[in-house]
Amino acid sequence: MSALRYEARLHKLIDYIYAHIDQSLDLITMADVAGISQYHLHRVYTGIYGESLASMVKRLRLHYAAGQLAHSQVSISQVANLSGYSHLQSFTRAFSSEFGLAPATYRRTGSHTNFKAAKHRATAKEQNMHQVRLETSSAVTLLAYPHTGAYMNIGKAFEKLSGWAGIRGLFNQETRMMGVYFDDPENVPEAELRCLAGITIATDAVPALDQPLQIYELPEVECAVLRFQGPYADMAVAYRWFYGQWLPGSGREPQDLPPFEVYLNDPKSVAPTELLTDIYIPIKARESLNLV
Repeated sequence: MSALRYEARLHKLIDYIYAHIDQSLDLITMADVAGISQYHLHRVYTGIYGESLASMVKRLRLHYAAGQLAHSQVSISQVANLSGYSHLQSFTRAFSSEFGLAPATYRRTGSHTNFKAAKHRATAKEQNMHQVRLETSSAVTLLAYPHTGAYMNIGKAFEKLSGWAGIRGLFNQETRMMGVYFDDPENVPEAELRCLAGITIATDAVPALDQPLQIYELPEVECAVLRFQGPYADMAVAYRWFYGQWLPGSGREPQDLPPFEVYLNDPKSVAPTELLTDIYIPIKARESLNLV
């Protein structure tokens, strides 16, 4: 059986894992969902996605837990249960090993707290501590997989896209992983949020596409760029600072284009605290501003 014949089965399994991340995900159940023998499921998944199922499930659970710790007041024992850990001690060990901080310490001092504190700073020096730069972003063509729902779950689209592109040999040294975010999660219901998980691709290398894959063009545009280091779960606070503090103080105005992200390293191979993401806000050129 060729790798292509596994796609729909593994996509179904990925959907199931995301929908049941707070529940027991035993091998027999996952093999049944995927329609692949339990004796071969791990090998097939690892061969196509470059990561074991166990690693993917752990990464997703701890990503979800980090979001709960950063953005809610849910107790740590509840966070553990919601993340699929039946014992608080096992959750604490896994989280501490992955993030380098115990869950309670992460809630108090994780990277999300840097941006929460920044809104109270007054000086230009303090406001610029977050590495905002201006640059002209080149036009790029994205091979994209759409996602609707919580931005925290865009990983589901990236998993499917990575498998689809990997099977077809579309990755090379020039490939970049990018996300495009069309809606403001502060004002749009979570279930209606729209975004794209994408990889860059040469215009002359676009293969025949299966639904719901699509091509999305990002034009050349001047951007403000915020370099963010830390877990993806912490980035919502960085966006609030970027739009609420930096942008009004910069004298610049946003273009009528969505913000997008460029992921500079791989969550499968680096610790969450070492993840690097560039957040791009397209902005109008100074000469186009009506400064009165």
